[in-house]
Amino acid sequence: MPSPLTAGLGLKPQHYAEALHCGAPGLWWEVHPENYLADGGPRLAWLEAIRARHPVALHGVSLSLAADAPPDADHLARLAALVRRIEPAIVSEHLAWSAWRGHYLPDLLPFPRTHAALARIADNIARTQDALQLPIAIENPTHYLHIDGHDWCETDLLAELVRRTGCALLLDVNNVHVSAHNLGTDARAYIDAFPLHAVAEIHLAGHHADQALGDALLIDSHDAPIAPAVWALYERVLARTGPVPTLIERDGNVPVLPELLAERDEAHSALAACAQHREQCKVAPCI
Repeated sequence: MPSPLTAGLGLKPQHYAEALHCGAPGLWWEVHPENYLADGGPRLAWLEAIRARHPVALHGVSLSLAADAPPDADHLARLAALVRRIEPAIVSEHLAWSAWRGHYLPDLLPFPRTHAALARIADNIARTQDALQLPIAIENPTHYLHIDGHDWCETDLLAELVRRTGCALLLDVNNVHVSAHNLGTDARAYIDAFPLHAVAEIHLAGHHADQALGDALLIDSHDAPIAPAVWALYERVLARTGPVPTLIERDGNVPVLPELLAERDEAHSALAACAQHREQCKVAPCI
């Protein structure tokens, strides 16, 4: 029987051969499905080979669920075909928009959390889940500036999306840290208010200071090791949730696979310790 998912890594083409044969317990791989929406070719063949040996998750970046229109029907159909082909362990997307009336932007953009936006996003999630025939997980965004016009706080909006659509949540702990730093809010309070019962996946990543503004603005760059403050928030989450499949993201300055696996092993160890603690608490009360 396969090991339960513990800590995973984003799959990069330069690591395909090593990833295929990696035997770390609980290891899984995550990809952006946009890179695999083809009918064939070497990239898809590699993904299928890895999927034959390891669980795979799909982490989308282009459904634009917060846009003022439904997800592109052709894109959604191709995504559904990939889901049927790969049978992913988890499918996730961002609480953001990136398309506007036929124009596509290479970013995940914020929006005012209004009642109208909530209704629109819930409808887009429902359309996506109907097309894929499975629930998806929605990721909390990264924020770089204050915007006006909110009717909902973010954690309440996410909880309401779960209630209305049956979706799950992806809690990106680095996003929480970066956003709290940039907006001057309390990352721990955000974690404590988050609807943790609905979290199906956790992301951990690195960040860096803005080149022009320095430490006044942190960038969710995924190009550095995970910061100690993010690890501390992660431990705070696990204390509430118990073990949750956790992904280490690295999209820039990608090191050799053994270096990434060492960071992944740190998350794996935290999950194992969390699981052991919970088992002990079943036998004797934990104080």
